[in-house]
Amino acid sequence: MQAMNARVPPSKETNLRLKAIDVLQSNLGYTFRDAALLELALTHASVAEGARKMADNERLEFLGDRVLGLMIAEALMEALPDATEGELSRRFHTLVSRETCADIARTLELGAAIRLAAGETKSGGRTNPTILGDACEALMAAVYIDGGYEAVLKTFKPLWLKALTESGNVSRSNPKSFLQEWAVAQGMGAPVYSVVSRKGPDHAPVFTIEVRIDHLPPQSATGKSRQEAEKAAALGLIEREKLN
Repeated sequence: MQAMNARVPPSKETNLRLKAIDVLQSNLGYTFRDAALLELALTHASVAEGARKMADNERLEFLGDRVLGLMIAEALMEALPDATEGELSRRFHTLVSRETCADIARTLELGAAIRLAAGETKSGGRTNPTILGDACEALMAAVYIDGGYEAVLKTFKPLWLKALTESGNVSRSNPKSFLQEWAVAQGMGAPVYSVVSRKGPDHAPVFTIEVRIDHLPPQSATGKSRQEAEKAAALGLIEREKLN
């Protein structure tokens, strides 16, 4: 008879995640000293839903947002010595947006390493821009705690260089205005935004928004607010139709 305390072999899904975590650290160019901290940064809140209370990455996300803000503000001051405060602010908001964080997460192949509830995985959580952006911020906080601010600069700053260069592109910094101006110039009606769904508790809603323009297929996106989701939908349509 097999011993009661025999170790249960890891599942195929667990093995895939472990490999994904190795790939993530390789892409990041940083190996964590505290593996538990990395696991916390990769744990989505959905894992604890309907089960015993367990820690997730939301607190790290809070810290990561502030670390990111400091890094980007310093990078902009260094790269654009003659820019006005208004120009710096416009680029800053683009660079710290969830869309940009999600892009960085995709570059790192972060999605495959996130720990999600089964239902969230089945619904496409590993490619959800909101989940990716949040996990990217949490990961940044984890690097900061594990290795200090210099480690954050060494690992994350190079990833934002391309985004910093593109931050002067109005189609990315203000996609809703860009899309409306483009539609008017083409003789089309103004973009129409509608709520497809609103999920989650009142304190942490997730909106799915669809944008429609005459003669073009609709485009949808998600966000933690209606405004954020509308912006993501507009940007998605711009990139899909190659309008920029």
